[in-house]
Amino acid sequence: MAASIRAFARRVLPIFKKGVHIMTETFIRGFTIDWGKVEEDSYLREIPALRTLSGLDFHRNVTMLVGENGSGKSTLLEALATAYGFNAEGGTINFHFSTYDDVSVLGNAVRLIRNARKKPSAGYFFRAESFFNVATAIMEKYNDDGKLPDYHRVSHGESFLDFLSHSERQGLYLMDEPEAALSPQRQLTLLIYILRMAEAGSQFIIATHSPILLGIPEAELLSFSEEGIVPCAYEDTESYQVTKMFLENRDRMIRLLTREEPEDYSGR
Repeated sequence: MAASIRAFARRVLPIFKKGVHIMTETFIRGFTIDWGKVEEDSYLREIPALRTLSGLDFHRNVTMLVGENGSGKSTLLEALATAYGFNAEGGTINFHFSTYDDVSVLGNAVRLIRNARKKPSAGYFFRAESFFNVATAIMEKYNDDGKLPDYHRVSHGESFLDFLSHSERQGLYLMDEPEAALSPQRQLTLLIYILRMAEAGSQFIIATHSPILLGIPEAELLSFSEEGIVPCAYEDTESYQVTKMFLENRDRMIRLLTREEPEDYSGR
């Protein structure tokens, strides 16, 4: 294990040493929301981070959506994906299938602000929770000539990494919690792919809890909270703070968390 980590570090460190340059020109510059198209009793109006949101601009071609479970990250990401034309369950722009009816109506209310001078030549919407359905659809509906890989033969995370490793064109990539299918080391591999593809002009919008992926240099981090959606620094994300706190105070945190009345475990 230690040897494999050292070998991986030898591949990764040169990339960071030469510097990373995230671009500011994007395929999707932002979006607006027409709340008149959302029913008055919709649950969307009860999500604090979204209910007062009229629109948002993307300033870099790597944007991270961060926040607690249920804060609206995946809801907004799905809305952006369907507004662009992606299948709600994931896949490329050419995928059209549905295995369940659970699509946010927010996509119908979203109007994307597209870059008229720059259009992607590829794209993918990755959802860890429904990638099994995408892999099945590939084999059953989109592989008549037998040339597409059978992604059921490997893990979902490895399947998606394999897809990205062959993506050489500038594209738009939306990802919903991609770390769910990846080990920490594979998350670093994904980080490398994102960096290389972003430097080449691709755009990424990613909802994640991963302190590894959130650490991508120069990425724009948007925090979803009771106060709305606001920019934040890497060190201010809960993913970073909680992970750091646990690693530095593991024994104490476990003792405090397993008591009947948990105490303050902030390290103070």
